[in-house]
Amino acid sequence: MKLVRYGSAGKEKPGIIGPDGKIRDISKVVKDINADALSPSNLAKIKKLNVARMKPVPGNPRLGPCVSGTRHFVAIGLNYIDHAKETNAEIPKEPIIFEKAPSCISGPNDNIMIPKESKKLDWEVELCIVIGSRGRYLTKEKAMSVVAGYCVCHDVSERHFQLERGGQWTKGKGSETFGPIGPWMVTKDEIKDHKNLDMWLDVNGQKMQRGNTRTMIFDIPHIVWYCSQFFVLEPGDLITTGTPPGVGLGMKPEPKFLKAGDVVTLGIAGMGEQKQKVVPFK
Repeated sequence: MKLVRYGSAGKEKPGIIGPDGKIRDISKVVKDINADALSPSNLAKIKKLNVARMKPVPGNPRLGPCVSGTRHFVAIGLNYIDHAKETNAEIPKEPIIFEKAPSCISGPNDNIMIPKESKKLDWEVELCIVIGSRGRYLTKEKAMSVVAGYCVCHDVSERHFQLERGGQWTKGKGSETFGPIGPWMVTKDEIKDHKNLDMWLDVNGQKMQRGNTRTMIFDIPHIVWYCSQFFVLEPGDLITTGTPPGVGLGMKPEPKFLKAGDVVTLGIAGMGEQKQKVVPFK
């Protein structure tokens, strides 16, 4: 299933993508695509719907973040071996965990706003795990049991804040609009091989990132298991899992960064596409 949230910001309704690619309203089944809806029982209830016979939502409504009510937005750094090499970073021996502020979450096609004092605004296409059940001290064999599905995440990053202002990475990762997710959450049963998914990102139509999840250092089950050893995973939590090569910071002979007016498009096989315009702070 492909679950979406559509409508104006703050007033989104839950929906499902039909076989024709159009949205069907499922607000009579679940109130929102949130922690409650992501439970195995409610996902099973949604799956029983005869979507093809439901009336499509008219027009072309805005898509909001595909999951609401996220309380914990976890991120994994330097998790693609080819990305680590392009930034001259040491290959991690254990997953690098940092946080993105839940307040940075935005819709897949909403604008990216340049924060105050920004100097080095960068892009990162990532596969994001959506947690559907509570998990604590999971075994590796049980790690996938708490996963509801996946979505595309744009881990927008301010490298000056992240790397040159001292402290941890979090300050360069959580500004407003730095976490577009969607267009939809795809349930895990639809992704047959999460270890072989093509990923891409373009800026103004120019190819920047081209990668595949097979170059992940730590795969999805390992990441979920590992995180659960340090904190409790709750339904609605997100774990974005790192980016392939081609980020602005790693460009040769010199880095390239985003500016107002730029348009970023990105996607992952089977998970849909995003498109954002970069705008000044206001």
